[in-house]
Amino acid sequence: MEADRVLSSGHRTPDHFGVWLGNCLSSVLCKEKPSDQQELEKEKCGGEDTEKNLEDAKWSYTSALTYDAVQVMTEAFRNLRKQRIEISRRGNAGDCLANPAVPWGQGVEIERALKQVQVEGLSGNIKFDQNGKRINYTINIMELKTNGPRKIGYWSEVDKMVVTLTELPPGNDTSGLENKTVVVTTILESPYVMMKKNHEMLEGNERYEGYCVDLAAEIAKHCGFKYKLTIVGDGKYGARDADTKIWNGMVGELVYGKADIAIAPLTITLVREEVIDFSKPFMSLGISIMIKKPQKSKPGVFSFLDPLAYEIWMCIVFAYIGVSVVLFLVSRFSPYEWHTEEFEDGRETQSSESTNEFGIFNSLWFSLGAFMQQGCDISPRSLSGRIVGGVWWFFTLIIISSYTANLAAFLTVERMVSPIESAEDLSKQTEIAYGTLDSGSTKEFFRRSKIAVFDKMWTYMRSAEPSVFVRTTAEGVARVRKSKGKYAYLLESTMNEYIEQRKPCDTMKVGGNLDSKGYGIATPKGSSLRNAVNLAVLKLNEQGLLDKLKNKWWYDKGECGSGGGDSKVSPRGRSDGTPVNLAVLKLSEQGVLDKLKNKWWYDKGECGAKDSGSKEKTSALSLSNVAGVFYILVGGLGLAMLVALIEFCYKSRAEAKRMKVAKNAQTINPSSSQNSQNFATYKEGYNVYGIESVKI
Repeated sequence: MEADRVLSSGHRTPDHFGVWLGNCLSSVLCKEKPSDQQELEKEKCGGEDTEKNLEDAKWSYTSALTYDAVQVMTEAFRNLRKQRIEISRRGNAGDCLANPAVPWGQGVEIERALKQVQVEGLSGNIKFDQNGKRINYTINIMELKTNGPRKIGYWSEVDKMVVTLTELPPGNDTSGLENKTVVVTTILESPYVMMKKNHEMLEGNERYEGYCVDLAAEIAKHCGFKYKLTIVGDGKYGARDADTKIWNGMVGELVYGKADIAIAPLTITLVREEVIDFSKPFMSLGISIMIKKPQKSKPGVFSFLDPLAYEIWMCIVFAYIGVSVVLFLVSRFSPYEWHTEEFEDGRETQSSESTNEFGIFNSLWFSLGAFMQQGCDISPRSLSGRIVGGVWWFFTLIIISSYTANLAAFLTVERMVSPIESAEDLSKQTEIAYGTLDSGSTKEFFRRSKIAVFDKMWTYMRSAEPSVFVRTTAEGVARVRKSKGKYAYLLESTMNEYIEQRKPCDTMKVGGNLDSKGYGIATPKGSSLRNAVNLAVLKLNEQGLLDKLKNKWWYDKGECGSGGGDSKVSPRGRSDGTPVNLAVLKLSEQGVLDKLKNKWWYDKGECGAKDSGSKEKTSALSLSNVAGVFYILVGGLGLAMLVALIEFCYKSRAEAKRMKVAKNAQTINPSSSQNSQNFATYKEGYNVYGIESVKI
């Protein structure tokens, strides 16, 4: 509105308008300078020094274009005034905010004048074509380096994009590193970076020790630079604040130029890969579960029964009784078990009464002696009785051998009952709390995961009271040890394995890893160290130095006996921040890759369910493990009874024939009738037709 009054007054020339508008713009821009401290210097504005201040100031891109736009408008009005074209609004000042807007009657003339303007502005030569588009200008292409921006080419309407850089591509330029000390940011985390016991007496890098300290020395040796280890100020790995969008931790120091490289247990994740570069992983790992090691269970009074399940013991008792009864019956039915008593010299007694040694009590004693592998003074004489004894001896051999073998395993294996075995077990209960490190990749994994189990766990952790998140790994481990088994800590498997080897040796890793990822060495985007570090990691892995370093700091320095675990690092392809690599990282974090593998490997498999290959803990033998020997025993007893029946029938038929012959002989020779009553009783004692009876 002020401009309308100036134009309508008629007392001010275009020169006056240009000076007035320039002064107004200068006043506005000078007021903006204190808030634009990165691009615009603080200048003293106003008075006769305004034009000088405008020329000397360092302008931001938008401020320079704004000034050039006003300069073009001023030049257009000046040209219209020289042509004596009246553009003022006498008597109708107008309202810039009028609705509907009031058009300017001289708009066509103003547009023509604007297209004809040719001036040299702060943004370069200003000229327009017939359509009002700016022409005849060049844009310099700059690259932001750690030591400042540099020009790598330009763009023009005629030549398009022209690259003038003749140096090595970014990432391969390591010139100048020999004379520069590289700032390496890291974090105090055992066994990666630790303070030496006498660190107060040392200076510089000599104060630290650990896996990453040795790794940094090897990287510097291969890349040929000097370095300085610094501990991250906030003690965090790096996460972006949801409200301020500011990165903290080691990632933040790389993003904001406070460090040149990060050598630490820094997990390669999607969100980090978007703002920094990672080398190939120097260590492969996954999220694991740490719990307090359960106390060894005390052996019970009847723990000697544990090697066999209770149903087996019951079946053995019934088998013992059944064998004894069958042995008694076949001994009664079989004529070959009956015999007359003999003297010690082998002569038979004068008594005609036959005996059978396998009464019910002797049968029980024989079965018990055979089961205890002690033997007995009596043994079966008949074929059927020997079949019963044989199958019982075979049954005893298998059962005793199985019991002895399993008992040895029970005595050598520590019996510790773990309350949980997997992430599924954690998600299905609420008695044991579980959490992760706050502001870390593990927490981010659960937050972004689409898998039902992990999403359920994240819902619990987010709403749990008191909070289940911890500020440091040491705090999480201490919480596990003090919780008496009521808290489980989710952390990287490598750290879990290391702490398991540290005194007081009261933690343990349970279950398998929840995911698969790797630790990488991080550099800022476009850093000249990127490729050199990447090649150094590959070389160290091929030489086996990474494995040696892990064995050195995990197991050789262990305090809880020999450790296990696979320390071999299988390098994976490095994520270079390209859309494809970022997409792969995202799919991995969401569990889509695991779902695809299960779909095409196992869900569509033709050989049944997947075998995990994990061995079960030592457990009691179930009935299904030894069912076969019971089947053999039952079959043997049935066979023995069948043989006894055959023996009975055979002997009965033979005796009937003998008696018939005896009767015929009596008819021919009646004088022998006085002895006919006892003729049918045979000396073995089996009574078929005789008058004298034998008790059965």
